[in-house]
Formats: sequence, structure tokens, C-alpha cells
Amino acid sequence: MGGMAAAAAVAGSPAFAQDKPAIEPTRLKSAGETLRPEIVGDFGIVAAGRHYAVAAGVKMLMAGGNATDAGVAAVFAASVTEISHFGFGGEAPSIIYDAKTKTVSVINGQGVAPGLATPAYFAKEGVIPGNGPNGGTIPAMVDAMAKALALNGTKTLHEVMEYAIELADGFVMYNFLAEVFASQKKATSQYKTAYDTYYPGGKSPVTGEMFRQPNLARTMRIVADASRASFAATQDRKAAIQAGRDAFYKGDIARRIGAAMQADGGLMRYEDLARYEGKVEAPATADVFGYTICKGGFWSQGPTLLMTLQIAEAAGISKMEPGSALYLHTLTEAMKLAFDDRNAYFGDPDFATVPAKGLLSKAYAAERAKLIGPMASLEHRYGNPWKYEGKRRTTPAFTPHKIEKPAGPTADTTAIEVVDKDGNLFSCTPSSGWLLGGAYIAGDTGVPMSNRLTVFDLDPTSPNLLVPYKRPRTTLSPSMVLKDGAPFLAIGTPGGDNQDQQIANVLLRVLAFGEPLQASIEAPRINSNHFHGSFGRKEDAPGELEIEDRVPTAVRADLAARGHKLVVLGPYGVSTGIVAAGVAPGGNLRGGADVRRERYVFGW
Repeated sequence: MGGMAAAAAVAGSPAFAQDKPAIEPTRLKSAGETLRPEIVGDFGIVAAGRHYAVAAGVKMLMAGGNATDAGVAAVFAASVTEISHFGFGGEAPSIIYDAKTKTVSVINGQGVAPGLATPAYFAKEGVIPGNGPNGGTIPAMVDAMAKALALNGTKTLHEVMEYAIELADGFVMYNFLAEVFASQKKATSQYKTAYDTYYPGGKSPVTGEMFRQPNLARTMRIVADASRASFAATQDRKAAIQAGRDAFYKGDIARRIGAAMQADGGLMRYEDLARYEGKVEAPATADVFGYTICKGGFWSQGPTLLMTLQIAEAAGISKMEPGSALYLHTLTEAMKLAFDDRNAYFGDPDFATVPAKGLLSKAYAAERAKLIGPMASLEHRYGNPWKYEGKRRTTPAFTPHKIEKPAGPTADTTAIEVVDKDGNLFSCTPSSGWLLGGAYIAGDTGVPMSNRLTVFDLDPTSPNLLVPYKRPRTTLSPSMVLKDGAPFLAIGTPGGDNQDQQIANVLLRVLAFGEPLQASIEAPRINSNHFHGSFGRKEDAPGELEIEDRVPTAVRADLAARGHKLVVLGPYGVSTGIVAAGVAPGGNLRGGADVRRERYVFGW
């Protein structure tokens, strides 16, 4: 033994590193290691569903586009390649942060009911179908993306659609989508145009082969060509965007959609598309844990996230240990209270009177937080936000309830989040036009139609009652977070009623405890099924709590002793797929993607 090493050994000190065997490089492990690395950079980051959507966004950033250009390109690519969850005729609620004006805008992106759609029409069946020619609201995605591009983008429609059109001409089928196609072949066979489109020659698409959608590609080219021709003639970017948008809603595409719908017994007509116009709105907001959370309005479930976080904050959750039994119990009860109020009070404010001020008031959150006791509540506890509204109630009381008539299956959603070097943020939660339960395509357009009409209620006392040209209380829920007015995070997920619960799971760790983004995304999750759901039969499961088995056994036992009815899932078993992108506290960019849904993130 050498002199220095011997002296160290005698003194009881550790030997120098060079006296130890070299560690094989593949065995190195970071203290904060996650299953997927958190992406960091200073140029731009795109987080989305499949790699095709992320590639579209990154291509647009590299072509000089900003976060909105990239986000819109990614949405169009997803509408072609993620048709298990979302198609060209679906919805795309979005939130945009404009770094120049420092403003947040919501593009509602949720279609309305056709003019012929009434409760009386569906009264005999007692439930609105989730599939087929009468399953959907007016296609809103094209309008929403056009409005996003005009508001905060720098590119034209034909530029942001270019890669998506290439994908419609053909993309290599991936395994998850191939499995969905195989499982939904029988269900889709009831709709000939969809079956012929997705199962040419009666064959299911196979992993690794080229999958082509020529009718959809033709429809997309009509939109892009109208934009290109207008821009060539006028050099006016916004006029070109409008021309492309109108080619879908007011031209031959809309006429063919309307004719196909009528021929197939649907309620939608050309006039419904021609009159449709989405909205750009101010966000609903709440200040919690020192941050400002921005959501869509009460036509969506978005404000439930604001209510959940405010109730949890009032209940003192920031002083609890993350992941502990008390922490998870408090979060669960806060979500249950917020979602019960969602079902009782939310509806399109253009048609329903919503006590928005009361629902989002800190005083109301504090009142609701006092209902959280040591045991799980197995009751639906609807509050009285009118007390905090500043005026008397003007609407009838509505008690949410299950529909006894069986309904078909529902499907899911995707999410796209983008940040660029200037701090622009884009958050979008596209959905509908999915395969589950059988896709319906309008004629020869290649456009799979929405599935969102089923979210409406038929009960005349409901604020979410079906009314012609009304927006259903959509589950689609993009989110944005600001810190002292500056951009912080765009975040979203698929998951229907799960969306704002899962975002709450992640945001609590990031905002209240300062935990890293990717680690917060991968942390064990819970999801409540207590409240009445949005789809089909509007079923509830009082006290039922889904929980991943990575939550320690002792914590699960404590929750069960409190009365929660645990449904223990696999290690990453909650049905969700969080993606997020934003500005880290130090000023650089970061992004994360869930391991639960094959989510994807890339950038630098």
C-alpha cells in the first residue's frame, strides 16, 4: 500500500477515488433519475402524443415558426396519425400565451350542437349516442387552428399543414394504433365510408406498413390550396388563413359533409358548418401557491382544476408530505367536491347562467375545504356558490344523476404543449373523431366526425342541457401557468373526466413543492371515480379511488381505513398521458412527457 493511501486507511478515511475499481459507465446513476429524461434547452420544445406530431412541431420551429405555428402544425399532424384518439373533424380547445403582449387567450375550439339537435329528438332512446352520424358536434378543429394561427402565429395555413398532408399521403403504422384498429374493426364496419377508409379490402392495418388516407389528403389539400392561392394574390397572411378556413366550412367540403350526414340519418347540415364560428375568450383564472393558473371557461370542465387547487390550498395541503396518506386523502376530497360542482353548475355561458364568480371565489373554496374531514365522503356534496356570487340564484336546482339506458363506449384525447425561445406558450387538447366504438366518416371527405354530442344532458333543469348551437360541457382541458405574469408552463393530458385530476396531481408537486417537472409527471397518481361522469350513462362510483401500486402499502392501507374504495392499478396504470413544456425557474426551457401513454417530447 502506498504511503498516502496507507495513511488514509489508518486514519479510517475513505481511499482516494483512483484506488477504487473504475465504475462501468453504463452503471452510472443520477440521484434524480427518471424513466424518461426531462428535456431542457433554449430554442424550443414540443411535447405531444406520438412522435409524428412532435416532429411536425419541431420542423415548424426549425423553419422559423413560433410556439403557435409549431403547435398548430402538431395538431394537424395528430389529426392524421392519432386517429385512435382524435381526427380532422374533432375539437381542439387551446390556450395561447403571447410573449409580446403578455396576454393569455383561450380559443374555445369546441363545436356546437347542430341546429336540428334537440332533447325531443333523443327522448325515446333516453341517451345521445357517442358514435355515428348523430354522435358529434360541428367540427371545430380547423376553425380553432385558423384562429390560433391568426392570433399569435407567423405562418400561413398551407405552411403549417404541409407535413400533415404528407402524413395523410402515408405514414408508417405504429403498434398502438394498429392494435386499436384491430379491436375496432367490427364496430367500424357499421359505417361503410369509415370501414372502406380504415380497412381497405377488409384488412386491418399492420404495424410497420404504410397507412394511407387519400380522401383526407384531398380534403386537406383543398384547405391548404385555398390558403396558398389567397396569399399569392394578396400577400395578406390573415386573409389567406381565413380563405383556407372558409374552404372547409363554406365550400364544397362542407356541402359534402352535410349531404353525407343527411343521407346517413344525421342531424348536421351544410348550414350548420357555414354558420359556425368559434370564439377567442379571456381565460378563467385562479391564483394558487404563488402562481396563476389559466383555463377555459365554464363551457368546459377546466375551472374544476382551479377549484380543486384552491380547495386543496385552503385545506393546507402545502404543509403535508407529498404522497402521504393525508396528502392523497386531501387531494381526493378536493377533487370530489370540485367535480360534483362541475356537474351541478357548469354549462355553456351563452345559454346557461353559471355562478362563475362564486365558484372561483377564495371564500367558497375555504368553505368547501372545511368539509374535508378525516374520513372519505361517500356522498355527492353539491355546494352553494350563489352565496358568493353577489346576486340571487336565477336558475332551477339540478341534481346530477345516472342515465339508466345503456350507452356505447367512449374514447379519448391527445395533448400538445409547446414553448419557444421567446417565451410564447401553446397548450391544446384535441379530441373526437376517434376509432373506439366505431369511427364515422362523412362521405368521401375522409373526415372522421366528432363524438362530443353525448356529453350533453337531456334533463331540462341541467345547465348542460342539449340546445341547438350550444357547446357541450367538454372534458377537453388545456392548461397554462404563469409566474408573476411571466410564462411558466403549458400542460395537458388525455383522459376525459380524468384530465383535470391528473393535471392537479402533477401541478401540486411542481407548484406547491418545487419538484422537478419530469419527476412530478412520473410520480404515483390517484384518480377519483366518485362523481357522475360526462359520457354515456353519466355513471358514478361513490368513494371509488384508482391508485397506482407504487403508492406504499402502508399509505394505501391508511386510505382504505379512511373509507376510500381503492382500485389498485399497475405501477403506471392511471389512464392518462401528461405532456408539458415551459420556462424553468432559471429562465431556460424544459419539457416532460408521461411514460403512461407513450407520450413524446423533443427540443432543445
